[in-house]
Amino acid sequence: MVKVYAGLEDFPSPAEQPGYYVMLKNIGSFTRKPDTKVLVAVSPEAEILGGVVYFADMRQYGSGGSATRETNASGIRLLAVDPNCRKSGIGRALTQTCVALAEQSGNRQVILHTTRTMEVAWKMYLRLGFVRSTELDFMQGGLAVFGFRLKLGS
Repeated sequence: MVKVYAGLEDFPSPAEQPGYYVMLKNIGSFTRKPDTKVLVAVSPEAEILGGVVYFADMRQYGSGGSATRETNASGIRLLAVDPNCRKSGIGRALTQTCVALAEQSGNRQVILHTTRTMEVAWKMYLRLGFVRSTELDFMQGGLAVFGFRLKLGS
């Protein structure tokens, strides 16, 4: 996670947001929260290709803005795919797995955040049916963070 996020063009560096990178380095600690999972894509050689954090309860989501007050919603945070594996469907598969988990939990929507520097992910979310939800936007230091929402069911 640290390698992926630190390698994003125009994304804050570890020196600019050290607390954020400590969180990324310790991504497994999210599993201590109720109804929270870290999902990992692994190669046949047991190499980690990507990962994401899934929250069945938005109260555990832990971002800025209003997202943690959303009800009947699951959340996705910190999707990362090894740069050598981008555009291979790993991010899509991880996201779709999170959507399936949200449906199984009975939630009516999935919420996530991304930034302009994550253009590939942004486009993928739109293709998967997520829509921009400006009421979920917030600032993380000097970084604009944009909310997205996917309605589930009818």
